Amino acid sequence: MKWFKSSHEFNYEWNLVSAAQWQKYPNENCPHVAHVDVLNRTIDPETGILTTERLITVNQNIPTIIRKILGSSSTQYVREISVIDPNKKTFTMRSINLTLCHLLTCNETIIYQEHPEDKTKTKFTQQAAISAGSGLMAGWSNILEEFSLRRFQQNADVGRIGFNKVLERFVVMAEEAQQQA
Repeated sequence: MKWFKSSHEFNYEWNLVSAAQWQKYPNENCPHVAHVDVLNRTIDPETGILTTERLITVNQNIPTIIRKILGSSSTQYVREISVIDPNKKTFTMRSINLTLCHLLTCNETIIYQEHPEDKTKTKFTQQAAISAGSGLMAGWSNILEEFSLRRFQQNADVGRIGFNKVLERFVVMAEEAQQQA
């Protein structure tokens, strides 16, 4: 099993960052994300907690040899469940791959939360556990986990850069809307 962990601070309030998150895709930095479809969305009337289930379609640039060995295409599917708690000011997203999950699983958790020391900022934490299935020979498991970890790190980096651009555009739109009101 391989682990990934990253953290970042956004210089924007949690309300703005969590609202902009819904506009993250499409963006020019993440062309591998082809579609994001909402499957289910509920709001708890007592707590105000919003829970959303989404299906994310991703086109990964997987080396041909690996695709042939695994019998897969470049189109992959990911299930994401997000929970927004407006009272605690947390936005938690948990995702797991659906494609090839019998050979490799990637469990990812992302948390956006109001910065505990500066309410004008948002704390971002991302972690993932990547594990190759026990059906693979030990050597192949390690190779697949290492490759997947490197790919995950690359996607996380471009995803953060892309989200920063989306966030900047979102801030400009919010400021323009405020001026017109």
